[in-house]
Amino acid sequence: MKPLEDLFRDAQQMHGKLCPGQVIGVRMAVLGCASVGINDPQRDRRLRVWVEIDRCATDAVQVVTGCKLGRRTLKFYDYGKMAATFLNTESGRAVRVVARDDARSRVGAYAPGVGDKAEAQLAAYKVMPDQELFATMPVAVDLTTYDEPGHPLKRVFCDACGEGINDNREVQHDGRLLCRPCARGGYYRPLSE
Repeated sequence: MKPLEDLFRDAQQMHGKLCPGQVIGVRMAVLGCASVGINDPQRDRRLRVWVEIDRCATDAVQVVTGCKLGRRTLKFYDYGKMAATFLNTESGRAVRVVARDDARSRVGAYAPGVGDKAEAQLAAYKVMPDQELFATMPVAVDLTTYDEPGHPLKRVFCDACGEGINDNREVQHDGRLLCRPCARGGYYRPLSE
């Protein structure tokens, strides 16, 4: 694993700036990888990561781990939580790492005299001990062959909209195969023409 300062620099280059969320994401990824026995995540194909927020930390997790949505090694669940789960597919070991909300209350102890809130968080989060910055828990993750990298293994078509659905993401509803937006509603609504 690269030194933290190098990882912070890489995250800053990818994200455009180094902010407190980037520092948390870098440190979260380092802790998560170490916890599941992945020492060189950029080259280790055994690593899978699930992120739970669409914020700065996710960019940093991607930089540190080398996992990507397009390669199907990074998964995104929009839970709005500053958290990520790291899985070693060979050993089956997985850990969920969550940024502790109470870490904000300890920023002053690690960045005394820094008046600007963001600058204080940036400085403090770089040096705060892992156990004060994160909560970790071993977890089990169900990873199917449909979740693995590579070409789609299965493709069906939605009985409502006709669009293709890859890799077991369809929903059975009242005897019909539906895509998730047709079954449960999506983030978009078709406009009347």
